[in-house]
Amino acid sequence: MGQVRQPRRTQSRDGELGAAVARAQDGDETAFAIAYRIVQPGLLGYLRGIVGDDAEDVASDAWLEIARNFGRFKGDGAGFRGWTATIARHRALDHLRRQRVRPQNGGTEQDVLDLPGPHSTHEQALESLSTERALELVRGLPRDQAEAVLLRVVVGLDGPAAARVLGKRPGAVRTAAHRGLKRLGHQLGIGGEGDEGVTDVTDAASRTLGKSR
Repeated sequence: MGQVRQPRRTQSRDGELGAAVARAQDGDETAFAIAYRIVQPGLLGYLRGIVGDDAEDVASDAWLEIARNFGRFKGDGAGFRGWTATIARHRALDHLRRQRVRPQNGGTEQDVLDLPGPHSTHEQALESLSTERALELVRGLPRDQAEAVLLRVVVGLDGPAAARVLGKRPGAVRTAAHRGLKRLGHQLGIGGEGDEGVTDVTDAASRTLGKSR
C-alpha cells in the first residue's frame, strides 16, 4: 500500500513553528501570533471538513482552550500541530453532539458529473477544484477516511501524529487515508487502482486543500 506523504510545505514550517512556540511560552506575544498564523489555516480546513460552516466558531473555542493550556504544552512544532488538532477535534465532536447532527455530506451527483472527465489525471482533476469544493468531497467520505485525509493532507500531520489525534493505530490511519484518497479519485471519475494513482491524488490534494495556508 502506498504511503500518504506529509506535505513538504508543512514540514518546512515545523521548525519555524517550534521556535515560535518556545518564544511564546517565554512570554513573547508576537511569537504566539506567529504560531497562530502557521497553524490556523490547516486547523480551520480540518474543522470545515467535520462541521462545515460552523468551523470558525469551533476554531475560536479551540483556540481559547489552546491559550488556556498553552503553558502545559511540551514538544516541537510538529507536536504542537498535533496537540492543537486534538483540541480542535474534541471541540468539533462536542459541537456535533450539541447539534445532534452528523458531519455534513459532500457533493451531489451533479457535482460529480460536472467534474473533469476520465481522461484527466488525478492531479489535474483535483487542482481544478476550489478548496471549498474539495472539502465538500472530503466531507462525503466515511468519517474515518475523511478525518484521516484531513489530518494528513490539510493539517499536515505524519501518520503517528494523526493516529494519536484519532486514538487509533498508525496502520489503521494509513489505511483509512489511502482508501479515502482512492475513493476521491473514483468520485472524480479517473479510476486508477494502483498506489501511484493515490500518490498523485495526495500531491494534488496537498496543493488544493492547502491553498488557504
